[in-house]
Amino acid sequence: MIEIEVTSHQQMHGIATERLGKVAHEITSDAGFNTGFIDISVVDDVMIHEVNRRWLQHDYPTDVLSFVFDRSNNRLEGEIIVSVETAATKVADYGWSIEDELFLYVIHGVLHLIGCDDKSPEQEKEMRRQERRFLARYGLDNTDR
Repeated sequence: MIEIEVTSHQQMHGIATERLGKVAHEITSDAGFNTGFIDISVVDDVMIHEVNRRWLQHDYPTDVLSFVFDRSNNRLEGEIIVSVETAATKVADYGWSIEDELFLYVIHGVLHLIGCDDKSPEQEKEMRRQERRFLARYGLDNTDR
């Protein structure tokens, strides 16, 4: 089984991290990965901005970053960083909670880790379909996005 650690590194919002780890397990298991490690960090915009600038040369905060360290055979190692502050700014637009928005970010990040991409219109369409599939397991719908 893939070891998944979810840690909140911010003080703005209390976050129930169990659901974030559970969906990460579901996605990786469905994709056939059964060994490895994923670190999921819930941060503020200052921290995600710094990581985005340092490692991707993008000088702005963002919603989610994912980094693959190893993806081979049935092994997956990586890191996902999500911004609770960015999530808080988006929830009014979509009518769900900060935790639901973070949940979407984690789903998106794990999909990147397992090999999904969203650079082309076709890839983006498939990414959104996969997001909706995992959101639906938890009674959530993001078709308005």
